Amino acid sequence: MKSNKALEKIRAIRNRLKAMIRPLPKKTSKQKSKASQEKLKSTFGKPYSIAYQLLGRKMGRILPLFTDLEQNLHRSGLRAGFKAYVSLTVFSAILIAFLAFAIIPFLLICAFNILLLPAILFGVGGGLFAFAFSIIGFYVYPIYRADKIRRELEDELPFTTGYMAILSSAGVPSEKIFYSMSNLTVPLAISDEAKEVVRDVNLFGLDIISALEKASSRTPSERFREMLEGFISTVHSGGNLATYLREKSRQYMKLKKIGLKKFSDTLSMLSEFYVALLLTGPLLLVIMLAVMAMLGGGGLGILDPSLLLNLLTYLGLPLGAIMFLIILDAASPKW
Repeated sequence: MKSNKALEKIRAIRNRLKAMIRPLPKKTSKQKSKASQEKLKSTFGKPYSIAYQLLGRKMGRILPLFTDLEQNLHRSGLRAGFKAYVSLTVFSAILIAFLAFAIIPFLLICAFNILLLPAILFGVGGGLFAFAFSIIGFYVYPIYRADKIRRELEDELPFTTGYMAILSSAGVPSEKIFYSMSNLTVPLAISDEAKEVVRDVNLFGLDIISALEKASSRTPSERFREMLEGFISTVHSGGNLATYLREKSRQYMKLKKIGLKKFSDTLSMLSEFYVALLLTGPLLLVIMLAVMAMLGGGGLGILDPSLLLNLLTYLGLPLGAIMFLIILDAASPKW
């Protein structure tokens, strides 16, 4: 009996060893290609990672020039690190400059019959301008995005504080208030902020006060930060949270009425600028350049009136309209 039990143990150990030594199933070519594609996507899936792998180690000397960008990048909600964003900025600016240097001379030679040397000089100038404007664009974009979030939050504050006051009056705790705002069916900027608070509480284990303090330091809106700090102090002191939120809702509604009156004045001024700069002014320039082209003079060096007319029509007016739309979007409230 003992020998039989010993043999059974030996056989069980042998079977286990066979199972451990058994070779793994070989991957097919399709599985290998899918695995390699997934690896490439994970490694090079985002432009931030590409730029960081190419230029990340060489950004040490350039980073002090972008010190003001870090705070705006943090407040803009972009999911990118400071060093990765600066690497993408430099990489994109270099790429756009080379494209401008290659395309501008080709277009000038083929479309406008300009000589080679002036076309190359225009290409060098265009490349430098493209490099500078790319750097400025990447620098300004987080500021614009943070300002957009600020305006959306401040436009929504009269309604969100009223909604929070209703929930607080019904006895809903603070965590559930922000959880309810994070699940709103209407896409609002406050929903993204509430999702961050809920994530800090549920995933990172912070208490609601610490999560709100973190959101207060992150938000670009001074009014929203003031509301969160008052929310925190009311919870700390054990005050009536519903009364506080109702009072803030009335205050923000008054400020919103004043802001809408200011916007109506700003809109009338912008309409006058639009008529003067993008309607009347270009029309006068087109008439003047057309008359100059008919008379056969009035050019600026190598830029004859027909070339100036083409630049104004196909470059100046679209860029002016785009700039006006950006200014109008920055000035207009969401609600």
